[in-house]
Amino acid sequence: MPEPLFAATIRWGPVGSLLVTSVAIMGSPGPATISLTAAGSAYGVRRSLAYLAGIIVGTTIVLLAVAAGITATLLAVPAMRIVLIAISAAYILWLAYHVATAPPLAAQTSAADAPSLGGGTLLGVANPKAWVAIAAVFASAHLADTATLDAAAKIAVLAGMIVLINVTWLGAGASFAPMLRDPRRARVVNRALAAVLVGATALAVLH
Repeated sequence: MPEPLFAATIRWGPVGSLLVTSVAIMGSPGPATISLTAAGSAYGVRRSLAYLAGIIVGTTIVLLAVAAGITATLLAVPAMRIVLIAISAAYILWLAYHVATAPPLAAQTSAADAPSLGGGTLLGVANPKAWVAIAAVFASAHLADTATLDAAAKIAVLAGMIVLINVTWLGAGASFAPMLRDPRRARVVNRALAAVLVGATALAVLH
């Protein structure tokens, strides 16, 4: 008879190592995290909350796919990687343009051009860095004796880290907003962030 799920125990020691690894790998600059910083700077926290939620949802979908063991299969199909890269690059270019041309927060009267929930979800799923990074982190530690409990524990820990990491990047971008009331300064910073966003995406694609 199979061993009951909760008969196994979680190894709390490796949890700390998993947290540190997730910050180092998943929290490093990439298309999604840099885009959140750019969105926070250009649109502020309130207008970027839907986009934040979308990034979290999309990245969590990737986490669940990794836990289900289908990552290696997907990434082994060249066409799938090309599709992910194409979708990610297209959305990033669209977002970079809107960030670069966004007016100062004080002059914004609508959230029409702010990145959306759907856009965030799309990028979260199509972000090639997320697939590679989460797969690497997921395989970096064993938290339980059984495969089912190990996967469940990792999902719980990493889902929390996905929220924490992305909220932090959005907050970092939003912290620039009070300094960008001057239209000229806002244009310079927004264009610089848009360029960094495109550069980070290029690095993730070429890695």
